Amino acid sequence: MATPRFFIDGNEAVARAAAKSGCRFFAGYPITPATTIYQHMLSLLPPSGGICLQGEDEIASLGFCLGASMAGLKAMTATSGPGISLFSEQISFAIAGEIPLVIVDVQRLGPSTGSATRGADSDIQFLRWGNSGGLPVIVLAPVNGADCYNLTCHAFNLAETFRCPVFIASNKEIGLTGEAIAEDALADIEPLNRAGYDTHQSEAPYQPFAPSADSMVPPFLPIGGEVLVRQTSSSHGPDGFITTSPETLEQGIGRMRAKLISHRNELALYRIDADPEAEILVIVYGVTARAAEECVRGLREQSQRLSLLVVHTLYPIPEKLLREEIAKVSRVIVIEMNLGQYVREIERFSGETTVEFFGKMNGELISPDEILRVIKP
Repeated sequence: MATPRFFIDGNEAVARAAAKSGCRFFAGYPITPATTIYQHMLSLLPPSGGICLQGEDEIASLGFCLGASMAGLKAMTATSGPGISLFSEQISFAIAGEIPLVIVDVQRLGPSTGSATRGADSDIQFLRWGNSGGLPVIVLAPVNGADCYNLTCHAFNLAETFRCPVFIASNKEIGLTGEAIAEDALADIEPLNRAGYDTHQSEAPYQPFAPSADSMVPPFLPIGGEVLVRQTSSSHGPDGFITTSPETLEQGIGRMRAKLISHRNELALYRIDADPEAEILVIVYGVTARAAEECVRGLREQSQRLSLLVVHTLYPIPEKLLREEIAKVSRVIVIEMNLGQYVREIERFSGETTVEFFGKMNGELISPDEILRVIKP
């Protein structure tokens, strides 16, 4: 019996995965090419008791999501490059306030307003560094519609587990390209919920930023319940009160950093098509992986020995994975649909191995032939 198949694009896959993961709140502002996520959520959430609304702008939309998450709901928003730029202050709030949240960036050609109908991986560095303070975030990059579904499920679980914003770095080509997806390509990922605080475990007042003994992530209580919960975007101690104590700040900021960095290797999601005799490693992410896969397949038919690494977890950087795979070859080629935003990260772990780069940012997809000319100049 043939495996059932769905005809779906990346944006719809994100929306359906969000609903399956327990998302009950979506707020957004129309922006090409992310608007159809909002449209799908509008049809999915209200019938199941969820809330979907349009903010007056991107800043307000993300603010609504933060409030919903602080009240205990799983929340998501979606935008593109100009909206991500406006999100910066609220992203910083989500990091400082340890607020679980999924943010989908359906990237388009930048800079600034750029070209609304042309794709690019324009925002990769911004997603990581577009917050005051520079604390780490999680960024996941899909290749196709199936990845959009699976990585969105992972994104919600990671946001809940680590109490942090998680980004989906999609782009126009992935989000708006419909294709047939086999049912068995969609992973059955069990939804997780943030760890709650047991109000009976202590007579002391609840401290919203005090981790439990066995975790660096504070247990959660919603704002608006029977127990007082303090929330602030200012520098604070475990009790949520503003402080300027160097010792308290160092401890709190160090914990927020360590809760992700200490798990960076186990957070690594990737696909590797390895040849044990390869001397060349091609590293790629996003929609460009499809061209790279075709190029590698063609070269292997010509007896060329090479491996392909498709990185899904861009941040935290999968250091162990990169070091191990780079050490196996003498030549690394990084392909990006921009002018070089992730290649610098890879160079940090390359040692003596040569790292070459090819990128393009003119609204056109990178073709297999262009990658072939880099591998075999």
